Amino acid sequence: MRVWIIFLLCLSGKALAAPMEDDAIVVEEEPVVEEELPVEEEPVMEEEVVIEQGDEVGVNPVQVETGEEEAFDEAIDAEEVITENPCLNHHCKKGKVCEVDDTNAPICVCQDPTTCPAAVGEFEHVCGTDNKTYDSSCHFFATKCALEGTKKGHKLHLDYIGPCKYIAPCEENELKEFPLRMRDWLKNVLVTLYERDEDNNLLTEKQKLRVKKIYENEKRLQAGEHSLDLLALDFEKNYNMYIFPVHWQFGQLDQHPVDGYLTHTELAPLRAPLIPMEHCTTNFFEMCDADSDKYIALEEWAQCFGLKEQDVDKDMVI
Repeated sequence: MRVWIIFLLCLSGKALAAPMEDDAIVVEEEPVVEEELPVEEEPVMEEEVVIEQGDEVGVNPVQVETGEEEAFDEAIDAEEVITENPCLNHHCKKGKVCEVDDTNAPICVCQDPTTCPAAVGEFEHVCGTDNKTYDSSCHFFATKCALEGTKKGHKLHLDYIGPCKYIAPCEENELKEFPLRMRDWLKNVLVTLYERDEDNNLLTEKQKLRVKKIYENEKRLQAGEHSLDLLALDFEKNYNMYIFPVHWQFGQLDQHPVDGYLTHTELAPLRAPLIPMEHCTTNFFEMCDADSDKYIALEEWAQCFGLKEQDVDKDMVI
């Protein structure tokens, strides 16, 4: 019995001693584990963070800067290409467009009428001297350009604004009356410009000084519907009021080039809107070309409007 008791005590003693030995091992190993974690795992964590950041951005900071510089260089190259376009500052007359030839030189070629913008309405239509209605002035001039060098092209001109319609023949007595209305209209146009020229962009200072004398003259015939007899009488009594308006209109038309002569093309901005309202317009300008050389000189223009030869002054064309 004592033997069993002693045996049991020995077993229990070993059982109690085993946990103590395990605890001792844990105590001895814990410092090693704590020392290994910061030494071995921290560098691995830092390396992984760098890799993840690199993958997210796609390129390193140096590559980003290089990319920005390349984009900037490309923008400069594009800008240089634009500024070097030979057609940018190359002017072509109506009906032509600029293209670059094999030597990179700008040339003007006839525009294809199909490339013209579609007309918004009938008010954009124009009538040619061939009595044909064109969708717009762009279509007309493109067509005229394609006929360059031909007899038909030489005779084709812009006749008036709007669709072609019947224009009554101009009688001889009507042709004599036309300058009366035209002179009065030119004078009234200048007076209106003077009244509205608040920003000094409608008339030059020299022009304004001349128009001011007309505007402030108490004898000036006010704008309105007047009989031909009254218009003729006013021209006789207030002749000096009409001298500058006639010169001014000549200067407004003589632009391409400024040479002291009016061509059919230069007359177009005035005659085209007038013809539908004044059916003697074409006959009047044909009459102004006294020597039939296809050009209207200042002297011919002045004579057409009834000005005296001594009152023709080139310095007044300002």
